[in-house]
Amino acid sequence: MTVDEAFYDVRERTENPAHASVEDVCELVRKRAQDPRDDHMNAHFDEAMADIVERHGIETVQTVIRRILVEHYPFRTATVDLEMRNVDGVWIGTAATGYLRELNSEQDS
Repeated sequence: MTVDEAFYDVRERTENPAHASVEDVCELVRKRAQDPRDDHMNAHFDEAMADIVERHGIETVQTVIRRILVEHYPFRTATVDLEMRNVDGVWIGTAATGYLRELNSEQDS
């Protein structure tokens, strides 16, 4: 894969309007952090996002999401200079990529 190829199907990378944007992903993170699903097999991601957003704020979480989805930062290093633990980057990256896939699959249907 070349540097110019998108790792994630996010609008800011692919320029495809059919793909969800980083803002769409961040909005879903906000929604799930405010109202975590308790009846879903991935509810633990919603709860982790609620905790991380509460501790660090949505702006910081958005920065990490943008770094991961658009700027190719690895999950563990996307938190550099943000006073966050590396494991928070792993949680954010895992949840954000899952939410991105969910949003893109909704748009496909």
